[in-house]
Amino acid sequence: MDINTVLPQSSIIIIGSGLAGFTTIRELRKLDKVIPITLVTREPGYFYSKPMLSTALVSKKQPEQLISSSKESIATELDISILPETEVLSIDTGSQIINTNKGALPYLKLVMALGSDQIRLPIQGNGATKVLTVNDLEEYTLFRQAILGKKRISILGAGLIGCEFANDLILAGYEVDVIDLAPQILGRLLPKLVAQELQTKLSEVGIRWHFGTTVQSIVKNGKNLQIALENNHLINTDVILSAIGLRPRLDLAKHAGIETGLGIKVNRELETSSNNVYSIGDCAEVDGLVLPYVMPIMQAARVLASNLIGQHASLTYPAMPVMVKTPSLSTVVSPPAKDAKGEWKTKTIDGGGLEARFESPNGQLLGFALLGSATTQRGALSKKLPAILP
Repeated sequence: MDINTVLPQSSIIIIGSGLAGFTTIRELRKLDKVIPITLVTREPGYFYSKPMLSTALVSKKQPEQLISSSKESIATELDISILPETEVLSIDTGSQIINTNKGALPYLKLVMALGSDQIRLPIQGNGATKVLTVNDLEEYTLFRQAILGKKRISILGAGLIGCEFANDLILAGYEVDVIDLAPQILGRLLPKLVAQELQTKLSEVGIRWHFGTTVQSIVKNGKNLQIALENNHLINTDVILSAIGLRPRLDLAKHAGIETGLGIKVNRELETSSNNVYSIGDCAEVDGLVLPYVMPIMQAARVLASNLIGQHASLTYPAMPVMVKTPSLSTVVSPPAKDAKGEWKTKTIDGGGLEARFESPNGQLLGFALLGSATTQRGALSKKLPAILP
């Protein structure tokens, strides 16, 4: 079938069916009910909440239960065309055409909501190919199948994704080891004292930590896997999950001659360096910022929708705290800017909470981290923070 015969010849095309792609479409439909929209995705085209992947075990949810809308229902609800399981091979920005494995499609406006990939470490040993990643529902389904009937899970990375999965797995009855080269958990988000408090609480529920080291090799021994760490420690495990971090998907943009840096570079209107091509979500870089979180995506989608239909809007980011999904100890953090000057001041709060404020030399609040009962101050403290992107 020639897809050009069944799809609008001049439409807004959105590549990617994650939160960024679908939220942009929803915001577009609030502004324009009839403009032709085509969603192109290499996934099945249904909608699910990606943040729920790291809490599904405790929530007693099977992978298929995380799907909130089928491809057919969402296409009908939003009046869009969906091309599922379709790989975009290249973009011709001059002719305004995308080339896919199912044919070529012209676009009036193009949105790249490509997301990001899990970073994989180069690891030696015949068990290295057994390392799993979870970056979408399909991979999560494979992970759930892999841990079925197993007991020992090892996680590479003690960042946001690693800690959330570790807490979910330990509360579901698995033995969990977490390995990270850093000296603490959530090294990019939490100050040392706050990280130690959360780490202690997660240790109390059974998580074992291996800091200041990395994986040297993974050897398959029958049904078991043996991890050799650089500190000479050995870990015997059944399943290994890599949660090292995320890398924006840039290849498609680079090959199309679209400017990239940490992500696909866009201005405050979400426009790339190529006419009529926009980018949003985990793959997009705005003023040097790549923010792979829910709130920045929601903020950007409203601005992008307006610009796609010719209603000028410019992106700003208010302070947007990040909720860490660790039910063993609730955690909220709004880290200071990388170049912020100041110091962390920490105090305990009634009810077992911990509050850390990052303050400038003149006492201005520039960031915070809250644990336990202190998380109730999230709203009040957020109002005192400077905007991330004024």
